[in-house]
Amino acid sequence: MNDLVQVAVAGSVTEAEELQELLHAAGIECELETSPEHDPEALDDPPLRLLVAAGDLQDARDAIEALTEPDG
Repeated sequence: MNDLVQVAVAGSVTEAEELQELLHAAGIECELETSPEHDPEALDDPPLRLLVAAGDLQDARDAIEALTEPDG
């Protein structure tokens, strides 16, 4: 199994799930993990790290960049 590396940090669960769906659509497996900087006692939406296999890192970055750029 490849080591997992962080490709992005999402500011909310909703954003993390959207990015995860985007990566899955590009054929890249992605796992979500609570960011270690998050206070576990906080009641807000925690930031989440998106983790991909080290070998998929560049493809994942390219997919996120291509699909999140504003039109124009």
